[in-house]
Amino acid sequence: QVQLVESGGGLVQAGDSLRLSCAASGRTFSSYAMGWFRQAPRKEREFVAAISWSGASTYYADSVKGRFTISRDNAKNTVYLQMNSLKPEDAAVYYCAAGHILRVGVKDYGMDYWGKGTLVTVSS
Repeated sequence: QVQLVESGGGLVQAGDSLRLSCAASGRTFSSYAMGWFRQAPRKEREFVAAISWSGASTYYADSVKGRFTISRDNAKNTVYLQMNSLKPEDAAVYYCAAGHILRVGVKDYGMDYWGKGTLVTVSS
């Protein structure tokens, strides 16, 4: 099992950048695929980005492609989400997730463990 703690959320203006971090517990972090999801008020949780255990493969929602970058540092048990050119519609609670098997395109991408989330607010 892995425990996930997100950080880095906050209030920014449209066009600004923000980097989210997710620290994972446990020795087997490098064996997990990792993902970022978000949920805006009155909306369902949606996929944002995912990365394979090695970092060799990354996947993005169309809405963030070209603006967001997911990365991981297995030595630090941490996954990151660099968010550039933020828009008001990016505002949401962002959740970090870990999964034994990355299932691209499947609901929640096969994630098994979830953090409690970090709030990102974008003012126009």
